[in-house]
Amino acid sequence: MSGVSSMIHPANPSVRRTLLVWLSVGILAGIVFAGSMIYMQVREQANQLFDYQMKQLVASLPAQSYAPLIPTRPELSNMQEDIIIQIWDSQGLRIYHSHDTSALPQRAELGFSNFSAHGTTWRVYSAQLGDTIVQVAQPLSARLELAARLALKTVAPLLLILPFLAALIWFAVGRSLSAVQRAATDVQSRDAGALTPISEAGVPQEVQPLTRALNELLQRLDISIQAQRNFIADAAHELKTPLTALKLQILLAERAGEGPQREEAFADLKQGLERAIHLVQQLLTLARQEPGAVEQVPQVVDMQALVRAATGDFAMAANDKEIDLGVQADTPAQIMGHPDGIRILLNNLLDNAIRYSPRGSAVDVSLLADADTVSLCVQDNGPGIPEGDLSRVFDRFYRVPGSQSKGTGLGLAIVRQIAEAHRAEVVLTNTGKGLLVRVVFGRELLPAAG
Repeated sequence: MSGVSSMIHPANPSVRRTLLVWLSVGILAGIVFAGSMIYMQVREQANQLFDYQMKQLVASLPAQSYAPLIPTRPELSNMQEDIIIQIWDSQGLRIYHSHDTSALPQRAELGFSNFSAHGTTWRVYSAQLGDTIVQVAQPLSARLELAARLALKTVAPLLLILPFLAALIWFAVGRSLSAVQRAATDVQSRDAGALTPISEAGVPQEVQPLTRALNELLQRLDISIQAQRNFIADAAHELKTPLTALKLQILLAERAGEGPQREEAFADLKQGLERAIHLVQQLLTLARQEPGAVEQVPQVVDMQALVRAATGDFAMAANDKEIDLGVQADTPAQIMGHPDGIRILLNNLLDNAIRYSPRGSAVDVSLLADADTVSLCVQDNGPGIPEGDLSRVFDRFYRVPGSQSKGTGLGLAIVRQIAEAHRAEVVLTNTGKGLLVRVVFGRELLPAAG
């Protein structure tokens, strides 16, 4: 398990750190956004308040004419904060100004307006009072500064609690992921044969799909390993019998005298050797067709050409038993699959059909196609299969009781395994004159024409 642990890249992101960073950034962004909104609202309210104040200030002044007055604030030191007042008489003569040096325009525009001078923007309000024009101005920077101070005071507490929120997030995420760490420790402490499910106790809901997927994988591995163990045990048992028979036949051939007795002994030895070779070949074929044993890329399979080629290969075996091997494959048909696997499937069906059909009978191979499926059918003239055994003949090394054939019991197991790899269905039917095997392939995986 240490090798597996060493494969964890140190640069892989931490869930806790990632959540902390993103949540902290999100909270900070929310605080900044809230501060901006508060600032804009306070600025709007400050503008309304100060505008009202300027109007009230003008309204509080007397409406009679003024004599020229001396400025009350000759210095310009606080003009960025002060309110400036100017008054003109009916002749346009400025009779009062609150600051000795004024940056305001010399002509009044009644109502509210904005005016920029010397890098400062002023909010100006002008009104006519009797024979005089009164102009009141205030720098906008004073209003903006007040709005910023109020907004900062509002969001400052939120900024102060941000570190506490980060600590809380760090603790909460760590506590939530502790169950994941326990599950990882459980897996690390197991040996290769421990395939029991991982406990989901305390695992967060967001992580449960991962643990369930791992448990399903462990279950599939357990089933696969158990199937392999059964296969090895069955194969060892099945190989033991022909090998023991070969050993006995070798002893008999050594002891046989000259003439017919010796020839018969060597004929039996040859037949036993052929059965052993056939069994080994079937075992190797079955192993190669196991899921994941060999990586193959699906391709378009011309079923018409494949059926004709396969039946041609069995023509000599059919002639030896005087069996009429017929082929009906006039309709072009294509599927997506593995040509070698489908060829092995058809070879096993033909081998069984010829093996179980009596001498002088017939075996018919047909290819049927429609818009959705392609059906490969093999009809023999053999004894068929008892109804109670139709579902069991697909099991490895299973032979129908009372069968006279010396087969390995692997042919239909190989057929089913290849069919499952192609998501095809295998249907066995006793027709009264023999066994009909129908393999139905889907055509949904074919590439689009053109």
